[in-house]
Amino acid sequence: MFGRRPDGQLVRDAAPIRRFLPFVSPRRSEALVYLEQKVNVDAALALVEALNADRPPEAGRITLFHLVLRALAQMLADRPRVNRFVAGDRLWQRDGVWLSFSAKQQFSEQAPILTLKRRFEPDEPLVAMADDVLRRLGVGRSGEKSTSDKEMGLLLRLPPFLVRFVMGAARLADRLGVLPRSMIDSDPLYASAFVANLGSLGIERAFHHLWEWGNCPIFLVMGRITPGPTGQELMLCWSYDERIADGFYAMTGLSRVKLLLEEPERLLGTTPG
Repeated sequence: MFGRRPDGQLVRDAAPIRRFLPFVSPRRSEALVYLEQKVNVDAALALVEALNADRPPEAGRITLFHLVLRALAQMLADRPRVNRFVAGDRLWQRDGVWLSFSAKQQFSEQAPILTLKRRFEPDEPLVAMADDVLRRLGVGRSGEKSTSDKEMGLLLRLPPFLVRFVMGAARLADRLGVLPRSMIDSDPLYASAFVANLGSLGIERAFHHLWEWGNCPIFLVMGRITPGPTGQELMLCWSYDERIADGFYAMTGLSRVKLLLEEPERLLGTTPG
Protein backbone atom coordinates (compact mmCIF):
# COMPACT_ATOMS: atom_id res chain seq x y z
CA MET A 1 0.00 0.00 0.00
CA PHE A 2 1.21 3.53 -0.83
CA GLY A 3 4.06 2.22 -2.98
CA ARG A 4 5.43 -0.31 -0.48
CA ARG A 5 4.79 -3.97 0.30
CA PRO A 6 6.53 -6.25 2.78
CA ASP A 7 8.35 -7.90 -0.15
CA GLY A 8 8.90 -5.06 -2.61
CA GLN A 9 8.66 -1.49 -3.81
CA LEU A 10 6.40 -0.06 -6.50
CA VAL A 11 8.09 0.42 -9.88
CA ARG A 12 7.32 3.98 -10.96
CA ASP A 13 9.69 4.44 -13.89
CA ALA A 14 8.57 1.58 -16.16
CA ALA A 15 7.27 2.36 -19.64
CA PRO A 16 3.50 2.99 -19.85
CA ILE A 17 2.91 -0.22 -21.82
CA ARG A 18 4.72 -2.21 -19.12
CA ARG A 19 2.54 -0.70 -16.39
CA PHE A 20 -0.59 -1.25 -18.46
CA LEU A 21 0.01 -4.95 -19.19
CA PRO A 22 -1.53 -6.20 -15.89
CA PHE A 23 -4.83 -4.71 -17.04
CA VAL A 24 -4.56 -6.38 -20.46
CA SER A 25 -3.51 -9.74 -18.97
CA PRO A 26 -4.70 -9.86 -15.35
CA ARG A 27 -3.57 -13.47 -14.79
CA ARG A 28 -0.12 -15.02 -15.10
CA SER A 29 -1.54 -17.77 -17.27
CA GLU A 30 -2.46 -15.10 -19.83
CA ALA A 31 1.09 -13.75 -20.02
CA LEU A 32 3.04 -17.00 -20.02
CA VAL A 33 6.11 -17.43 -22.22
CA TYR A 34 8.03 -20.70 -22.58
CA LEU A 35 11.74 -21.01 -23.34
CA GLU A 36 13.88 -24.14 -23.67
CA GLN A 37 17.67 -23.96 -23.33
CA LYS A 38 20.26 -26.61 -24.12
CA VAL A 39 23.31 -26.23 -21.87
CA ASN A 40 26.67 -27.96 -22.27
CA VAL A 41 27.53 -29.02 -18.72
CA ASP A 42 30.93 -30.69 -19.20
CA ALA A 43 32.74 -27.84 -17.43
CA ALA A 44 30.07 -27.64 -14.72
CA LEU A 45 30.30 -31.37 -14.00
CA ALA A 46 34.09 -31.12 -13.85
CA LEU A 47 33.76 -28.30 -11.32
CA VAL A 48 31.32 -30.37 -9.26
CA GLU A 49 33.82 -33.24 -9.15
CA ALA A 50 36.62 -30.88 -8.10
CA LEU A 51 34.50 -29.34 -5.34
CA ASN A 52 33.58 -32.78 -3.99
CA ALA A 53 37.10 -34.23 -4.18
CA ASP A 54 38.07 -33.30 -0.62
CA ARG A 55 34.62 -33.03 0.96
CA PRO A 56 33.91 -35.43 3.82
CA PRO A 57 30.96 -37.76 3.12
CA GLU A 58 28.96 -36.36 6.03
CA ALA A 59 29.03 -32.89 4.44
CA GLY A 60 26.93 -34.08 1.49
CA ARG A 61 27.72 -33.76 -2.18
CA ILE A 62 27.61 -30.53 -4.14
CA THR A 63 25.67 -31.17 -7.35
CA LEU A 64 24.78 -29.50 -10.61
CA PHE A 65 21.55 -28.40 -8.93
CA HIS A 66 23.52 -26.13 -6.60
CA LEU A 67 25.30 -24.57 -9.57
CA VAL A 68 21.95 -23.89 -11.24
CA LEU A 69 20.64 -22.21 -8.08
CA ARG A 70 23.77 -20.09 -7.85
CA ALA A 71 23.66 -19.13 -11.55
CA LEU A 72 19.98 -18.19 -11.35
CA ALA A 73 20.46 -16.14 -8.17
CA GLN A 74 23.46 -14.36 -9.68
CA MET A 75 21.51 -13.53 -12.84
CA LEU A 76 18.59 -12.12 -10.84
CA ALA A 77 20.98 -9.92 -8.85
CA ASP A 78 22.65 -8.71 -12.06
CA ARG A 79 19.37 -8.23 -13.97
CA PRO A 80 17.06 -6.61 -11.41
CA ARG A 81 14.19 -6.07 -13.85
CA VAL A 82 13.79 -9.85 -14.08
CA ASN A 83 13.39 -9.83 -10.28
CA ARG A 84 10.03 -8.08 -10.45
CA PHE A 85 6.47 -9.26 -9.98
CA VAL A 86 2.89 -8.18 -10.56
CA ALA A 87 0.48 -7.78 -7.64
CA GLY A 88 -2.68 -5.73 -7.37
CA ASP A 89 -2.42 -4.78 -11.07
CA ARG A 90 0.87 -3.03 -10.42
CA LEU A 91 4.52 -3.82 -11.06
CA TRP A 92 6.85 -4.26 -8.08
CA GLN A 93 10.59 -4.61 -7.56
CA ARG A 94 11.28 -7.50 -5.22
CA ASP A 95 13.43 -6.96 -2.14
CA GLY A 96 16.25 -9.48 -2.42
CA VAL A 97 16.60 -12.66 -4.46
CA TRP A 98 14.39 -15.46 -3.16
CA LEU A 99 14.41 -18.92 -4.73
CA SER A 100 12.05 -21.77 -3.93
CA PHE A 101 12.90 -25.35 -4.83
CA SER A 102 11.48 -28.80 -4.30
CA ALA A 103 12.87 -32.24 -3.55
CA LYS A 104 11.55 -35.66 -2.59
CA GLN A 105 11.75 -36.44 1.12
CA GLN A 106 12.67 -39.98 0.05
CA PHE A 107 13.29 -41.55 -3.34
CA SER A 108 9.99 -43.41 -3.56
CA GLU A 109 6.66 -42.83 -5.29
CA GLN A 110 4.83 -42.47 -1.98
CA ALA A 111 7.22 -39.94 -0.45
CA PRO A 112 5.87 -36.38 -0.23
CA ILE A 113 7.48 -33.44 -2.01
CA LEU A 114 9.53 -31.13 0.19
CA THR A 115 9.46 -27.44 -0.77
CA LEU A 116 11.95 -24.91 0.56
CA LYS A 117 12.46 -21.18 0.13
CA ARG A 118 15.71 -19.32 0.70
CA ARG A 119 17.18 -15.87 0.22
CA PHE A 120 20.32 -15.84 -1.93
CA GLU A 121 22.89 -13.09 -1.45
CA PRO A 122 24.97 -11.98 -4.47
CA ASP A 123 28.25 -12.05 -2.52
CA GLU A 124 27.66 -15.49 -0.98
CA PRO A 125 30.37 -18.05 -1.87
CA LEU A 126 29.18 -21.06 -3.84
CA VAL A 127 30.30 -23.68 -1.31
CA ALA A 128 28.71 -21.83 1.62
CA MET A 129 25.45 -21.60 -0.31
CA ALA A 130 25.53 -25.31 -1.20
CA ASP A 131 26.26 -26.26 2.42
CA ASP A 132 23.26 -24.28 3.65
CA VAL A 133 20.94 -25.75 1.01
CA LEU A 134 22.09 -29.27 1.96
CA ARG A 135 21.49 -28.48 5.63
CA ARG A 136 17.97 -27.22 4.95
CA LEU A 137 17.16 -30.25 2.81
CA GLY A 138 18.42 -32.47 5.62
CA VAL A 139 16.13 -30.77 8.12
CA GLY A 140 13.19 -31.07 5.73
CA ARG A 141 13.85 -34.73 5.01
CA SER A 142 13.94 -35.43 8.74
CA GLY A 143 10.16 -35.03 8.70
CA GLU A 144 10.02 -31.64 10.42
CA LYS A 145 7.01 -29.71 9.10
CA SER A 146 7.54 -26.33 7.46
CA THR A 147 5.57 -23.24 8.46
CA SER A 148 3.52 -23.50 5.25
CA ASP A 149 2.68 -27.15 5.98
CA LYS A 150 1.51 -26.21 9.47
CA GLU A 151 -0.62 -23.33 8.15
CA MET A 152 -2.24 -25.51 5.47
CA GLY A 153 -2.87 -28.28 7.98
CA LEU A 154 -4.64 -25.81 10.25
CA LEU A 155 -6.78 -24.45 7.41
CA LEU A 156 -7.78 -27.92 6.25
CA ARG A 157 -9.43 -28.54 9.60
CA LEU A 158 -12.06 -25.98 8.57
CA PRO A 159 -15.07 -26.63 6.32
CA PRO A 160 -14.34 -25.93 2.62
CA PHE A 161 -16.45 -22.75 2.52
CA LEU A 162 -14.41 -21.29 5.39
CA VAL A 163 -11.15 -22.24 3.66
CA ARG A 164 -12.35 -20.38 0.55
CA PHE A 165 -13.29 -17.38 2.71
CA VAL A 166 -9.86 -17.28 4.38
CA MET A 167 -8.09 -17.67 1.04
CA GLY A 168 -10.22 -14.91 -0.46
CA ALA A 169 -9.36 -12.59 2.42
CA ALA A 170 -5.66 -13.40 2.01
CA ARG A 171 -5.85 -12.67 -1.73
CA LEU A 172 -7.47 -9.32 -1.00
CA ALA A 173 -4.82 -8.47 1.58
CA ASP A 174 -2.13 -9.40 -0.93
CA ARG A 175 -3.76 -7.27 -3.61
CA LEU A 176 -3.80 -4.30 -1.22
CA GLY A 177 -0.19 -4.95 -0.19
CA VAL A 178 -0.99 -5.59 3.46
CA LEU A 179 -0.43 -9.35 3.67
CA PRO A 180 1.82 -9.86 6.73
CA ARG A 181 5.52 -10.37 6.10
CA SER A 182 5.43 -13.55 8.18
CA MET A 183 3.06 -15.14 5.67
CA ILE A 184 5.06 -13.97 2.66
CA ASP A 185 8.44 -15.03 4.02
CA SER A 186 7.25 -18.58 4.72
CA ASP A 187 5.32 -19.09 1.49
CA PRO A 188 7.39 -20.61 -1.37
CA LEU A 189 5.10 -19.08 -4.00
CA TYR A 190 6.22 -15.58 -3.02
CA ALA A 191 9.63 -15.88 -4.65
CA SER A 192 11.78 -14.60 -7.48
CA ALA A 193 11.71 -18.04 -9.11
CA PHE A 194 10.80 -21.66 -8.41
CA VAL A 195 13.22 -24.45 -9.43
CA ALA A 196 12.39 -28.14 -9.85
CA ASN A 197 15.08 -30.72 -10.59
CA LEU A 198 13.23 -33.50 -12.41
CA GLY A 199 16.52 -34.83 -13.71
CA SER A 200 17.50 -35.99 -10.22
CA LEU A 201 14.53 -38.38 -10.38
CA GLY A 202 15.44 -39.59 -13.85
CA ILE A 203 12.46 -37.77 -15.36
CA GLU A 204 12.51 -35.99 -18.71
CA ARG A 205 12.17 -32.24 -18.87
CA ALA A 206 8.75 -30.56 -18.84
CA PHE A 207 7.34 -27.08 -18.74
CA HIS A 208 5.46 -26.06 -15.61
CA HIS A 209 2.63 -23.59 -15.20
CA LEU A 210 2.81 -20.50 -12.98
CA TRP A 211 0.52 -20.47 -9.96
CA GLU A 212 -2.05 -17.72 -9.58
CA TRP A 213 -1.46 -17.76 -5.83
CA GLY A 214 1.56 -15.76 -4.66
CA ASN A 215 3.66 -13.67 -7.02
CA CYS A 216 6.34 -15.98 -8.42
CA PRO A 217 6.88 -15.01 -12.11
CA ILE A 218 9.43 -17.67 -13.16
CA PHE A 219 9.45 -21.47 -13.03
CA LEU A 220 12.56 -23.40 -14.05
CA VAL A 221 12.59 -27.15 -14.61
CA MET A 222 15.85 -29.09 -14.95
CA GLY A 223 15.73 -32.23 -17.06
CA ARG A 224 18.05 -35.24 -17.20
CA ILE A 225 21.65 -34.89 -18.30
CA THR A 226 22.01 -36.58 -21.68
CA PRO A 227 24.89 -37.11 -24.13
CA GLY A 228 25.02 -34.61 -26.99
CA PRO A 229 27.14 -34.04 -30.08
CA THR A 230 29.59 -31.80 -28.20
CA GLY A 231 29.38 -33.26 -24.69
CA GLN A 232 26.97 -33.76 -21.80
CA GLU A 233 23.85 -31.62 -22.12
CA LEU A 234 21.21 -30.34 -19.71
CA MET A 235 17.84 -29.03 -20.86
CA LEU A 236 16.38 -26.09 -18.94
CA CYS A 237 12.68 -25.37 -19.38
CA TRP A 238 11.55 -21.87 -18.40
CA SER A 239 8.01 -20.62 -17.80
CA TYR A 240 8.02 -16.84 -17.55
CA ASP A 241 5.51 -14.05 -16.84
CA GLU A 242 6.27 -11.55 -19.61
CA ARG A 243 4.54 -8.70 -17.78
CA ILE A 244 7.55 -8.11 -15.53
CA ALA A 245 10.10 -7.10 -18.20
CA ASP A 246 10.34 -6.74 -21.96
CA GLY A 247 11.17 -9.89 -23.89
CA PHE A 248 14.66 -8.88 -24.99
CA TYR A 249 15.78 -7.94 -21.46
CA ALA A 250 14.26 -11.08 -19.99
CA MET A 251 15.68 -13.46 -22.60
CA THR A 252 19.11 -11.85 -22.19
CA GLY A 253 18.85 -12.53 -18.47
CA LEU A 254 17.75 -16.14 -18.86
CA SER A 255 20.51 -16.72 -21.42
CA ARG A 256 23.00 -15.51 -18.83
CA VAL A 257 22.17 -18.56 -16.71
CA LYS A 258 23.29 -20.74 -19.63
CA LEU A 259 26.51 -18.72 -19.94
CA LEU A 260 27.28 -19.05 -16.23
CA LEU A 261 26.75 -22.81 -16.31
CA GLU A 262 28.96 -23.23 -19.37
CA GLU A 263 31.65 -21.04 -17.78
CA PRO A 264 31.15 -22.15 -14.16
CA GLU A 265 34.35 -20.57 -12.83
CA ARG A 266 32.30 -17.35 -12.82
CA LEU A 267 30.20 -18.89 -10.04
CA LEU A 268 33.09 -19.38 -7.63
CA GLY A 269 33.82 -15.79 -6.72
CA THR A 270 32.05 -13.75 -4.11
CA THR A 271 31.38 -11.00 -6.64
CA PRO A 272 28.97 -11.64 -9.52
CA GLY A 273 30.89 -11.85 -12.79
